[in-house]
Amino acid sequence: MNGTNFTLFLLAALVIAAVPGPGIFYVAARMLSGGKRAGIASTFGTALGGLVHVIAGGLGVSAIILASAELFTALKFIGAIYLVWLGVRTFREARKWLPQQASAVSAERAFREGVLVEALNPKTAAFFLAFIPQFVDPAGGYVALQFITLGLISVALNTLADVVVVMMAATARSGLTRNPNLLQRLRQGSGLFIAGLGISLAFARRPAS
Repeated sequence: MNGTNFTLFLLAALVIAAVPGPGIFYVAARMLSGGKRAGIASTFGTALGGLVHVIAGGLGVSAIILASAELFTALKFIGAIYLVWLGVRTFREARKWLPQQASAVSAERAFREGVLVEALNPKTAAFFLAFIPQFVDPAGGYVALQFITLGLISVALNTLADVVVVMMAATARSGLTRNPNLLQRLRQGSGLFIAGLGISLAFARRPAS
């Protein structure tokens, strides 16, 4: 990979990571519903889910899924249903104030859910397959390794941006603990937002070949 391509990739990846998107809003919603530990755990969960798409993309699996309307639709609706279910559960649980002892369990669950949310999102696969190949240098050889390397860097930058957002949101949330009613409304709102992401995913269209 030549230096020019790599520099352009880093600039583009930094801009994409800094621009608020569904991933950032998702982890912020998880932080509001479960606290800072759950938010951080969620960011690492979505990072692992993103790595699934990076490796699959490097091996050509994602391209096969995106080329098949049936596979894309199946994965899309599985992910959408999971997000809606997760949002509804978050909304219902917002009525309960979790004790400190439950925080660790919430963090573990947030990590697992983050992995599934990202891994079941075919739009993530579409993004990597549309974005990364522009910066791969076929003449340099090891195209799959180049793809995976750039994908790892992209996931790392996105995760760093998510962690920054979670820390900022956690600071705001700590002040809200003095107003339980408002915090409960925010937790309910985060559940509705997560469900909304699922509905949005359900209407996603398969990228044109």
